[in-house]
Amino acid sequence: MRLSVDTLQFLLFLYVQQLNKVSLRTSLIGEEWPSPRSRSPDLDGKSNSQNKNMDDHNHLVFVLNHLSELLELLLDPEQLTSSAHTTHDSMVSVEAVKALNFLIEGSIGQNEVIYPVHELALWQPILVTSGYSRLSKMFCFHKLQAWLRSVLGPNPFGTAVCFQKGKKLAWAQQVEGTTKRAKIACNIYSAPKGHKVVVMTQVYKQTLAKSSDQLVGAHIKIHRCNDCYIYLLSPLRSVSIEKCRNTTFVLGPVQTTTHVHSCDDVKVIAICRRLSVSSSSSCTFHCLTPTNPLIMSGNMSLTFAPYHTYYPMLEDHMARTGIATIPNYWNKPLCIGVDNNEMPVYQLLSPKELYVFVIPFEIEGDTMEIPGGLPPPYEKAIRQREQKIQNWQKTIKEAGLSKEQRKLFQNLVEQEFCEWLDQTGHRQQLDSLIPAPTSSKQTTC
Repeated sequence: MRLSVDTLQFLLFLYVQQLNKVSLRTSLIGEEWPSPRSRSPDLDGKSNSQNKNMDDHNHLVFVLNHLSELLELLLDPEQLTSSAHTTHDSMVSVEAVKALNFLIEGSIGQNEVIYPVHELALWQPILVTSGYSRLSKMFCFHKLQAWLRSVLGPNPFGTAVCFQKGKKLAWAQQVEGTTKRAKIACNIYSAPKGHKVVVMTQVYKQTLAKSSDQLVGAHIKIHRCNDCYIYLLSPLRSVSIEKCRNTTFVLGPVQTTTHVHSCDDVKVIAICRRLSVSSSSSCTFHCLTPTNPLIMSGNMSLTFAPYHTYYPMLEDHMARTGIATIPNYWNKPLCIGVDNNEMPVYQLLSPKELYVFVIPFEIEGDTMEIPGGLPPPYEKAIRQREQKIQNWQKTIKEAGLSKEQRKLFQNLVEQEFCEWLDQTGHRQQLDSLIPAPTSSKQTTC
């Protein structure tokens, strides 16, 4: 395959991601794109430490603080002085402004239609303000910069705005004896197509399950969820999972990316266009994906396994996201930014350790089996295990036990099973499947 990227967009990407590092401690930029581990200073020079999982404001601050450098990267080299700064008559081409589209977009007035920044800059009523010259068919550098500074604002479809202005949802019940309160919000009642956002944070010891038209095409952001089972059985746009512990996520088909960051002991069961993992440990991924999973830096003890479940609407949802069963590269991850001399950061699940995952909800639909089936070694292991169960049942049937012996044997089996549920923590999952009383104050989606 022949792949290519826009050179100017790639240059901006390198800048904001700080990939051009000189050492582990310093870089040519001196400051990296805001993330939960690196905070961007505020406009007054102070660090903004609030809302650690919400970087929308910090992203705006970063762009405003570095807007001049970002635009200078788009200029032809001859337009820069010997000190690498612009002259008064520096001009920016339309093609160069298009490179900003992956960072900046917007709308006109209260219009819900979202446009890339270069289309807004070329909008007839503001050509003079944005600095566009019909004669040269280019933008004046300083006018373009001043216009961008005057109109830039935080992402209205980001995490922070979703909590501030979105609809609060009461999907999860408060767990008795804990001060942690689940926070779930969405903007799906007002967001235009492609900008639906659902945010979940601090869900604790819950089983949360949703299959809703309102989730279709939504960006899902999950943060700080512990000891949970979360089922989102709708076709989704993207999913990010951050700082979660001891939690199982069962996702509907994800049209773009499922990204897992800074998680520990989580299990992700998903069909997605691409999967990426960073700074996580002891995590298991049962995935069906047409691209190689990306293993970034900071990971330990990852396990990859084939997709091993289904629900009745799954194939319909796969069709809506455009994901097929072939190709499937679940077992061919790529390690990026990992030293080849380090210990292997991932392994493939042994066929003997795979058990088909059963989704415990009744949903109407036609899918009755795992899409694409299991790889032959795993299918063989499943059949061998089923044969052992049949042999065991046959042995019990032919043992000639009396009624009292059968009852005693059944009690012993149930006792062992209950002990196994307690030891493995699965009792919590079974107990949480019992529907809670519906509250009139709850908001559903």
